[in-house]
Amino acid sequence: MNDTILIELRTEELPPKSLKLLSDAFAEAVFAALRAQDFATADSVCTPYATPRRLALTITEVAKRQPDRVLEKKGPAVAGAVDAAGKPTRALEGFMRAAGVSFAQLHRTTDARGEYFVARREQKGEELSLHLAAIVAQAVRKLPIPKVMRWGDSDHQFVRPVHSLVLLHGSHVVAGEVLGLGSGRTTMGHRFLSAGEISIERADDYPARLAAGKVIASFDERRALIATQLEAAAARLGARINPAAALLDEVTALVEWPVVYVGEFEAEFLEVPQECLVLTMQQNQKYFPLLDPAGRLLNRFLIVANMQVDDPSHIIRGNERVVRPRLADARFFFNQDRKAGFANRVMRLGAVVYHNRLGSLGDRAQRVGRVARAIAEKLGADGNLAERAGMFAKIDLLTDMVGEFPELQGIMGRYYLLHEGGLPVVADAIEQHYRPRFAGDSLPHGNIACAAALADKLDALVGFFGIGVVPTGDKDPFGLRRAALGVLRILMETPLPLDLGALIADARDALLSQGIELAAVDESLLAFMLDRLRGMLRDAGHAVDIVEAVLAQRPSRIDLVPARLAAVREFQALPEALALAAANKRIGNILKKADEDLPEPDIALLEEQAEKALFERVVLLTPLVRSHVANEDYADALKVLAAVRSEVDRFFDEVMVNVDEPLLRGNRLGLLKALYEQLNAVADISKLAV
Repeated sequence: MNDTILIELRTEELPPKSLKLLSDAFAEAVFAALRAQDFATADSVCTPYATPRRLALTITEVAKRQPDRVLEKKGPAVAGAVDAAGKPTRALEGFMRAAGVSFAQLHRTTDARGEYFVARREQKGEELSLHLAAIVAQAVRKLPIPKVMRWGDSDHQFVRPVHSLVLLHGSHVVAGEVLGLGSGRTTMGHRFLSAGEISIERADDYPARLAAGKVIASFDERRALIATQLEAAAARLGARINPAAALLDEVTALVEWPVVYVGEFEAEFLEVPQECLVLTMQQNQKYFPLLDPAGRLLNRFLIVANMQVDDPSHIIRGNERVVRPRLADARFFFNQDRKAGFANRVMRLGAVVYHNRLGSLGDRAQRVGRVARAIAEKLGADGNLAERAGMFAKIDLLTDMVGEFPELQGIMGRYYLLHEGGLPVVADAIEQHYRPRFAGDSLPHGNIACAAALADKLDALVGFFGIGVVPTGDKDPFGLRRAALGVLRILMETPLPLDLGALIADARDALLSQGIELAAVDESLLAFMLDRLRGMLRDAGHAVDIVEAVLAQRPSRIDLVPARLAAVREFQALPEALALAAANKRIGNILKKADEDLPEPDIALLEEQAEKALFERVVLLTPLVRSHVANEDYADALKVLAAVRSEVDRFFDEVMVNVDEPLLRGNRLGLLKALYEQLNAVADISKLAV
């Protein structure tokens, strides 16, 4: 009989930041094992549940007994498993003993590798009760738990002590033991709002029975309820919530019966930058700050409590009392940092080691300033302002506020520089030079901020690549992949007319000027960044063959890549594209076997009408293609090339390239080289799947 199973491990409070991960992994492991052993069917549905004090799941349509199965074990190849008399060899005898079959019981099967022996035996289906506890125990052992603990006098280990185990199939308890606990049907509801044990009569009743005990078992339902309550509370106050998806997940993992209350703090704390107050409320207290319609912080916040009471005043006052010292600390750090001064801290950067082979933060500040100046001047911006932004960008790392809240680096630098009368454009560049911090983050605005952001990231990339510290596998301790993606996004999406190779050279020169020993990194770093660009473009939905065609030319002007992609996509739709892509590939293969130093084609050495026609077409299209490419009209350049198809087809039909006469052969190869250069002026069209 098929029915729903319920599995619940009731625990002490689980780590909130990993609750959802543990829940999903637990459910997936159990479900996969039940399917592998044919207890779960194609119609089975697995539903995970997770609260601060339990991991649980239900699976529908689970069989009480496995179906009978035929187990098959592959043996040795027939050719080497029997001798000339047809008797089994020692290898085959060993296989038969291991499989528990006789020679007469073996079967022969053929696959792509040949004929081999197979031992088949029928296995009767077994009861769910013989396997369920073992499946759960195995799933528990597989959970991604970085640190386990023991409790009581037992040797059992888990992320937190476990108090009870529920194993139900329909209305029947499935006998078994996990982590030293025998299975049953009872659990507990909310720690304070529910009294006594809760008996689960049927597995399907689980969420409803827990709800009666003031526990919303589903993590997703609880999260949605909290979000709805937060939005409603904010709307009643004419405010909005500061976006915080990670905080919402964490709070969901901290409560079983969420209720939202409104707290308040003294308006005098609003003199502190709102980023500081928001961070301390969210990070330290798990509160949701409120903003007015213009985005300014209000002196009110939302509390997600785990208690529903008629008079919540004591809960609200308690939370208000707790948050005040945190806000006072933020105000103290802010005031002390301003008293200590900002710009005069620049000399202290020299005392902080950045990397033992790349100097101090002071050395890095000088390099970033120098490269930022060079970039700004290429963009027609004020090099002095860009250099100042680069020099000051890391000063706030020495402040008390950033020491307490590293997430505020850059943000506090802006506030402190403005407090001392610094130029807003420099202050904004200090704040924005970390951007983009993550995928989808906003980019720096303006040439000064872009120059500082590029200089910061390029210094890290060239420096670490130059000393051989490069990302390997999933290890990237210095965030070089993120830095590379940041450089690419700034160049391509702003866009900025800068040559990536020249930028790498500028950063390398700044490092070398300080006597830092570097290996040659230009080519390896450019290849690394183009590989990151390849992933970016594919993720953005560009066709793989078009991306490969463009990147095969190793473009150094990243801002022009989107236009090249669009042009190649347009060319790919032309009827001539298929033939020209094939011809381009054929020409490339021919030229690979030829001498690198091929002559310019000489009209006097042309004999066949087909090669003369191709020569004339190449002479006509070359200046047009070059002009269109120079003007960045890539689509027009490729359209011009499409007109050469008939001459190319005729050439390969009528002309022998590799003739014996060396001058004639060299001239024809030179003609193909001239054509090849134009065909690949925008992209390597031989990469196209047309």
